[in-house]
Amino acid sequence: MRGAIDLGALAQSKKAQSVASQALANAPAGVVVDVSEQDFQQKVIDISKTVPVIVDLWAEWCGPCKQLSPLLEKLAAEYKGRFVLAKIDVDANPRLSQMFQVQSIPAVFAVIGESAGPLFQGAIPEAELRQVIEEVLRIAAEQGINGTINADAPIEEEQVEEEKIDPRLEAAFLAIEKGDFATASNSYKEMLNQNPGDQVAIAGLAQVGLLERASKLNPNEVLKKASDRKDFASQMDLADLELMKGNPQAGFAVLISAIKIASGEDRDNLRARLLELFVVVGDSDPEVIKARRDLASALF
Repeated sequence: MRGAIDLGALAQSKKAQSVASQALANAPAGVVVDVSEQDFQQKVIDISKTVPVIVDLWAEWCGPCKQLSPLLEKLAAEYKGRFVLAKIDVDANPRLSQMFQVQSIPAVFAVIGESAGPLFQGAIPEAELRQVIEEVLRIAAEQGINGTINADAPIEEEQVEEEKIDPRLEAAFLAIEKGDFATASNSYKEMLNQNPGDQVAIAGLAQVGLLERASKLNPNEVLKKASDRKDFASQMDLADLELMKGNPQAGFAVLISAIKIASGEDRDNLRARLLELFVVVGDSDPEVIKARRDLASALF
């Protein structure tokens, strides 16, 4: 279930980015760099002769990327130039994505002494990430690559003010971790009562709804019942399960197929569930954009 939480945890991502920004403010210049096809040789290959380079391939629409990237940035600052974090936007640099043979993102590679190798895909916990970095540094040291970047550069004096996170968000996150969906839901509803347009609370409430529904489902029973395409309640359950597995495209397709053959109240319920799942995934996600077009075709 944690995957669904991470998928749209907008405020949590902002908080993580704030922590990373604070760390970077006190780190040597050049420990985190944005890399393009034009400067890949200079910022990655050439640098890898001096220090190991950890390459983070990401995209703006990728939910797990927004969890992993701030952690990588925080650790890059903490290690103070013992490795360089090279960030590559796969949408803006498709040839680099092809070169690394990226199948899914986030994808993380190490480049040591001009040689690249895969590290992992997907978001991983900070403790595990530290272990990966330590192993990269160990391998690099064995090859005589143990320098630092800008070790003598002055530390940035600018301080980044930490964004204040609504305590009701903190309460919601803690409640979700404990499986207390009612408390999490109430926290988000309080935020919406104060500000009905709060996108973070809207997304959070949709997430909690998905998590609570999914916690009560038996996947085998859902699959059996959903074989009847006119069992629309089971179609909605199946769509929830697909999202929990990280397959929003499949979940959207289930509901759109059902909408095509449903009518009246059933159709309205299916459409409402689909729109709710759009909120969970995020309006900017390519799968949501495509599914909105498919929904329009199904309705009209």
